[in-house]
Amino acid sequence: MQSIKKYIAEFIGTFVLVLFACGTAAVVGCSAENGTGYLLTALAFGLVIVAMAYSIGNISGCHINPAVSIAMLVSKKMSIKDFIGYIIAQFLGATAGAAVLMALVGKESGLGANALYNDSIGLSILVEIILTFVFVIAILGVTSKIENSAVAGIVIGLSLTLVHILGISFTGTSVNPARSFGPALLVGGDAFADVWVFIVAPLIGGVLAALVYKFLASDKAK
Repeated sequence: MQSIKKYIAEFIGTFVLVLFACGTAAVVGCSAENGTGYLLTALAFGLVIVAMAYSIGNISGCHINPAVSIAMLVSKKMSIKDFIGYIIAQFLGATAGAAVLMALVGKESGLGANALYNDSIGLSILVEIILTFVFVIAILGVTSKIENSAVAGIVIGLSLTLVHILGISFTGTSVNPARSFGPALLVGGDAFADVWVFIVAPLIGGVLAALVYKFLASDKAK
C-alpha cells in the first residue's frame, strides 16, 4: 500500500509540473528575445519543484523525473520495483497534465514541448546531458545529509531554475523524460518524432551524475 501511495504522489507531482510549468511556457512563451516570458518559464519549473518537494517529498521523495529516479537507482537508494513504478507514474502524470493543458490552451500553443537545438540531434543530446548532470548532481548533494532536509526543496527548485535559464534558448530544457513525453505525445509531428532525444539524454545525464557523485563522495569518505 505504501508503494501505491508513492506512485500516486509521483503521478500528482509530474501532473502539476507539466500543467503549471509547461503551461507557463505555452502561455507566456520562452523565447530568449522575450526576457520576461523566458524568466517566468524558468521560475515556473523551479517553483513547482519547491511546492511539490514540501508537499509530496515526505511520501515519495518528489522525484517527478525519470532522470532523478534512475540516479537514485544507480545510487542504490531505491529498488528496481519502485523504479519501474515511479517511471510509469511519472509518464502517466505528465501525459495527463499535458491533456489538461491542451484542453485549456489548445494544441497550437505547443504545450511547452521541447525542440532540437539548430536541428542537431548531437548538440541537443550534449546540451541535455550537461543540464541534467548539473541538476541531478545538485539533488544528490543536497539530499546526502539529513540536516539539509529543511532547505533541500528550495535548493533543488533553484537548481532547476538555473538549468532552465541557460537551456531554454537551446532545447527548451527537458532534463526530464516524462515532462518531454507528455506534451510531445499530444502535439505530435516533429515534437514526437524527436522526443527520444529528450528521453535518452536526460537518462544518460542522470546516470553520469550518480556515478560521478558516488566517486566524489566515496573519495571524501576516505
